Amino acid sequence: MSQNYYQTHAQTFFDGTINVDMSPLHKAFTRHLPARAKVLDAGCGSGRDALAFKQLGYRVEAFDASPELVALAQEHSGLPVKQMTFAGVNEQAQFDGIWCCASLLHVPFAELPGVMHKLAAALKPGGIWYFSFKYGEGEREQEGRTFTDINEARLAALLASLASVSVIEQWITQDVRPGRDEKWLNCLVMKQ
Repeated sequence: MSQNYYQTHAQTFFDGTINVDMSPLHKAFTRHLPARAKVLDAGCGSGRDALAFKQLGYRVEAFDASPELVALAQEHSGLPVKQMTFAGVNEQAQFDGIWCCASLLHVPFAELPGVMHKLAAALKPGGIWYFSFKYGEGEREQEGRTFTDINEARLAALLASLASVSVIEQWITQDVRPGRDEKWLNCLVMKQ
């Protein structure tokens, strides 16, 4: 359902997210990365963050499920962007960092443990992984998109099944897009 939304509204989504200042979140993530780190932007959307990481000197790979967003992200970032879903992540210990900004929230809660295991496996030991969810509890449909909302208790339940990672930091932020009144649960974890 969400993929259909992004196919139909790719340009509107791109226009609404491309200029959002994400530098505080980028800094929280990149301060843990070595120079020239290999970073995966998983569910890259507009390519905004992939480009930011590229400009900081990181080696960036990116993917998105929407063919239309892949095209826009490639054009914006100048990076090759793969068209795939989280199910296509099969790398083992390849990335120094994984960035999942507002992307895992479209995965049904029952499927999140499997997806998160795949992503954790793709991280190198000592690797850093950032992810964010809209703050809340439950699953919902809104304007043609499905959302899995996460609060501290739901996050703890998800992370309990991931023995290979430990939480570095967890915090709540306000949505920085104009006209938005949503809260986000942000998390940084490190692979052991």
